[in-house]
Order: sequence, then structure tokens, then C-alpha cells
Amino acid sequence: MAKAASKNAKVKDQKAAAEAKNWTKVIKAVRSPKTGAYTFKEAIVHKDKVKDYMSEK
Repeated sequence: MAKAASKNAKVKDQKAAAEAKNWTKVIKAVRSPKTGAYTFKEAIVHKDKVKDYMSEK
């Protein structure tokens, strides 16, 4: 018979899910100075820092 999940485990998962909603996957196109071709950089950034990430070179 399967084990029943405890109430504490459910509370921890809700807190983790709430914190995970504050993060965003950002994809940035970066142009190579040599060839002129674009490459893409991916990062997972806190939602408050997205503008800072996009503005940096």
C-alpha cells in the first residue's frame, strides 16, 4: 500500500512553487563581432533582474 503524503510535505511544495514563479527564462540574441552571426544565450533570472540582464553586453 502506498504511503500517504504528510501535511508538511504539501506545505513545503507550495512554498517552493510560489518561489519558482519569481524566476524567468530569458533568451538573448548576441551578435558576433567577427562573423556577424547571431548566437543565443539562455539564462534563468529573477523577475526583478530581467531588465538588467537584457541591458548588459
